[in-house]
Amino acid sequence: MKKLIYILLIVIIIVIYLFPQNGVNNVGTGLKPISTMVCIESNCFDVEIADTPQKREIGLMNRKNMLADDGMFFIFEKEGIHNFWMKNTLIPLDIIWINTNDKIIFIQKNAQPCKVEQCESFGPNQKAKYVLEINSGLAEEMGIEAGNKIILK
Repeated sequence: MKKLIYILLIVIIIVIYLFPQNGVNNVGTGLKPISTMVCIESNCFDVEIADTPQKREIGLMNRKNMLADDGMFFIFEKEGIHNFWMKNTLIPLDIIWINTNDKIIFIQKNAQPCKVEQCESFGPNQKAKYVLEINSGLAEEMGIEAGNKIILK
């Protein structure tokens, strides 16, 4: 009976560790908790976090649609030049680069899916720490522009 209790306690600890109840993940060094909500002005997006090389490589590839208030939030270990392409991406996107001060530095509006082997890459000549991908047209529709700040909730 004691052995069963110990096993159950270990399973509970593992579940709590892997699936935190508050939805907050520690990313990178763990110093800044990152949630699943990114807001720009009064516009908020439920985002999927891409914080590992594997998740960033796959991104939104092969997705046929995305809800209007959804997105993908890419988190890089270091601020740097991070270019994106649309290979195997099926939906047009607005791609938003953000620096370590949570300020938007560049927006590639209406990036179209790439259906050829050699795809164009997009990105600013400035360093970014984060990239937010949302449905094409939303940046313009919502008045999102370079200089706006994001808020992580």
